[in-house]
Amino acid sequence: MLISCPQCAGLNRVSDQRLSDNPQCGHCQSPLLSGVPITLTAQNFSRHANQSEFPIVIDFWADWCGPCQSFAATFSAAASRFSQQYRFGKVDTQAQPQLAAQFGIRSIPSLIIIKQGTIIAQQAGALSGADLQQWLMANS
Repeated sequence: MLISCPQCAGLNRVSDQRLSDNPQCGHCQSPLLSGVPITLTAQNFSRHANQSEFPIVIDFWADWCGPCQSFAATFSAAASRFSQQYRFGKVDTQAQPQLAAQFGIRSIPSLIIIKQGTIIAQQAGALSGADLQQWLMANS
């Protein structure tokens, strides 16, 4: 499977069996499955959402949004817990309005799961930790 590096966005081929072995990037030696949400921008979005074969859960948010701020800790906890099933990324809709427009984001926070450029699932609104876990497991 091709996995993009969260640090340098380089593509790495990793077998499914090695996902639990904490694989490292062949380019920059950073952990490929860090369990920390990455910041997605127009420059690195395609590498993570379209070219990587590892599914990515994207949180569309904004700094001024109270529910987004409350949901951030839940999202980070899920990123750590599900690091071997999903990559987690955040799109600041104020800084990256073109990405929000591309996906028709009208309310925030909004979540999308993408695998190789295909939207697998979409959810508007903040979720509790249990609801987020259930949503992720239902869409894996």
